Amino acid sequence: MSQTRNHGCRTLQLGFMPLIDCAPLVAAVRLGLDRKHGLQLQLHRQASWAAVRDRLLSGELDAVQALAGLVYGVETGIGGPRSELAILLTLNHNGQAIALSPSLAQPLQQGRPLAELLATLPRRPVFAQTFPTGTHAMWLYYWLAAQGVDPMTAIDSVTLSPSQMPDALARGELDGFCAGEPWVTQAQALAAGRRVMRSGRIWPGHPEKVLACRREFAALEPDTAIALTAAVLEACRWLDERANRREAVAWLADAEVIGLPAERIAQCLLPDAAADDAGPVQALQFHNGGAVNFPWLSDGRWFLQQFRRWGWLAAAERAADDALLANVHRLDSYRAAAARIGVPVPAQDSRRSILFDGSAWE
Repeated sequence: MSQTRNHGCRTLQLGFMPLIDCAPLVAAVRLGLDRKHGLQLQLHRQASWAAVRDRLLSGELDAVQALAGLVYGVETGIGGPRSELAILLTLNHNGQAIALSPSLAQPLQQGRPLAELLATLPRRPVFAQTFPTGTHAMWLYYWLAAQGVDPMTAIDSVTLSPSQMPDALARGELDGFCAGEPWVTQAQALAAGRRVMRSGRIWPGHPEKVLACRREFAALEPDTAIALTAAVLEACRWLDERANRREAVAWLADAEVIGLPAERIAQCLLPDAAADDAGPVQALQFHNGGAVNFPWLSDGRWFLQQFRRWGWLAAAERAADDALLANVHRLDSYRAAAARIGVPVPAQDSRRSILFDGSAWE
């Protein structure tokens, strides 16, 4: 989705994945919010989260739509070559889901335990996620563990691009997957799988995608980082209006963005149902008065805790974690951008969350 505009603005190359929550980047360009803040954003669709990571680290891309867990994985060296990254803002809350094959989903929703159902399979269960330390892996593993299934020993976990998951499920290569929309909706449309859990039910208001860049870029070009944050933040605010989302449906359906029928995009961006078989629908949020976009330090602590839960990261003192997160989360840049466009910021850097199993975080 390369743009050809040139108005003397600072040009930035941004990477995105074909997912509903790339909408803020697309809207920032379509609405001219980049030019308003002295930038020209050129958007480049990527094939996988590994490609997003690699092209950001190489400098081919200046900033990217990224999985929150990808950033922490790269920062700690467990999600690829260790490198210093920065989170400028959170792009959205909620909007992901777990799908199972129909043969597993129906009895599960009728009350049979998942562990019992998986034991009936003729081979080890195979589940897909989109990046080893990414958000989808975290939601999938947290949910499986809550069902009495150890995700480290009881299943085979494979990494796939989200657009490949519905067909892989239809072919019987997977028993389930966790991905961002519209790919679970697409699996249901193909009758390949059924949604059994929404990520917003696992953690209502969970962080999902972030706007990320190399820390060197954020440090050496602070004014550009603030302008980029402001442009995308303004797009997030615009997207929280339902009428505006209707306009964005066609943008996302474009072949160069997601490339699925507009009605499929609308099912995800403009859901009508209050609940379905996967439980209450937790609305996909892009702004919510700025509560979505603030890069909460407590969200980062949760991901580090999960990395340790699964044995990927050594124990550390709270002060060490806080120092790491203070470098990653560009709170000063965010506050400056929010002030520029009149978005309120919270008084505290952490928040309290309640997950679906009743556990409280912070």
